[in-house]
Amino acid sequence: MPKTISRITTQKNSKQRYNIYFVEGNHDKYAFSVDEAVLIEYGLRKGLELDEATIDLIKKQDSIQKSYLLAINYLSYRMRSKKELYDYLAKKEVEPPHIDEIMKRLMKEGLINDQQFAEAFTITRMNTTSKGPMLVKRELMEKGIEAAIADKVINLYTYDTQFEKALKWVNKKLGNSKKDSFNKKLEQLRMTLIQKGFTSDVVQAVISSVVDNRDDTEEWESLVYHGEKLIRKHTGKKSGYELKMKVKEGLYRKGFPIDLINQFIDEEIE
Repeated sequence: MPKTISRITTQKNSKQRYNIYFVEGNHDKYAFSVDEAVLIEYGLRKGLELDEATIDLIKKQDSIQKSYLLAINYLSYRMRSKKELYDYLAKKEVEPPHIDEIMKRLMKEGLINDQQFAEAFTITRMNTTSKGPMLVKRELMEKGIEAAIADKVINLYTYDTQFEKALKWVNKKLGNSKKDSFNKKLEQLRMTLIQKGFTSDVVQAVISSVVDNRDDTEEWESLVYHGEKLIRKHTGKKSGYELKMKVKEGLYRKGFPIDLINQFIDEEIE
């Protein structure tokens, strides 16, 4: 039996939602609430008769609209990939068929676009982090971006941009690093650059550039620092030739060049 809308009121806490009342005897009885968009779509008004099938359809559409607005709010903070949005709605316990409908609507409206998302994500990572392109690509894949799209947008990360970023990072780390040998510092930095996702040709070029600008004075100071520690450690247990070999072995393991090691031993150990 159809039911007649007797009254429609605006909710106190949400001006975009409306309470629907049906005639029941001599009274108005609250039936359900709908979003303004649903109200307009179905032309809900006082005196309109609704059958049960239409009421169920309106309630379903309102549920979808609620979830749609949830998605819009999630997108308002930053761009999202399709996977990110799908996972978010699933976490909010939105029914899978409703999620599919919402996703189609958002894609049609241009609010979800994995190509645009991937481009913006890559540019942001280039400008705000020290990550290389391979690591950025991995992040894109984890966010559900197709390999073909990830391969395409990662080309935004040019060789020159990589080199400039990697070299700047290496120089900063060299200035802040402990008194390790130059070779040890370089090996640690090389491994870190690879872990950060820079391509092998860029890593090699950056390391070669740093080698060309090596500070021999700083290297000697580092060697003296570690050499004196080794002498203090082994003096009393070793002496003469044995002490020299022990210090030489320790300094060599730390990556110092043999010519500087021999110079230090000749100057410091009798």
